[in-house]
Amino acid sequence: MTNDPAEQAILTTLAARGPNKSICPTEAARALAGNPADDSWRKSLAPVKLAAQRLAREGRIEILRKGKPISPDVLHGVLRLRLKQED
Repeated sequence: MTNDPAEQAILTTLAARGPNKSICPTEAARALAGNPADDSWRKSLAPVKLAAQRLAREGRIEILRKGKPISPDVLHGVLRLRLKQED
């Protein structure tokens, strides 16, 4: 596992979702922030996106746009995260 809280939030949320399923980065940000009812989770979104980039570069997750994997170097638009698919 990882010591980074944002990476842990992503991986834990993905594991709970199940194989071949994706999550929105906001779901991991909410988990990282303790699932607040207000908008305070938004402060956690930037660290989650940076953690997603790291995990994607390590080959542990995929970042998706329109259902297709994209480069972790270009994060814009509507994104989803999923565990790396086996070839």
